[in-house]
Amino acid sequence: MRIQFLSVALVTAGMCAAVAGCGTTQHPAPSSSSATTSAGTVTPAPSAPAGVSPGGVTTKVDVPSAATESQFGQACHAAVEWMQAQHADPATLVEPYLKTLQQPSAAGPGTFDRPWAALTPAQQAGAIMAAEQAARGECG
Repeated sequence: MRIQFLSVALVTAGMCAAVAGCGTTQHPAPSSSSATTSAGTVTPAPSAPAGVSPGGVTTKVDVPSAATESQFGQACHAAVEWMQAQHADPATLVEPYLKTLQQPSAAGPGTFDRPWAALTPAQQAGAIMAAEQAARGECG
């Protein structure tokens, strides 16, 4: 009798789920990087750089840095010089410095002598890392 009750319960539950869709079905909530259309379809939002400040400055790129030791040293030294010329706490100058690097006309040792837009994401990560280390006083 107990077996019959379980069989009936399982069959009923299976039919309910298959036919009527009853019960609680868990649907993942759309993430903040997606949108739901009026038809209920979830579409991903366009991708953006990994870390962009409210001021529109790229402050993080989620790839390993790819800069030669010489390039990194030059970029770090350039950041130190720029920060010293500002006469302010270097810890507050990383984003303003990166903003100067990301100007279309900027190309110098801080960006490996290329405009920001021409850098690979890995090179951008290297320039950001150099700026952060300069602010911490860690340039060799």
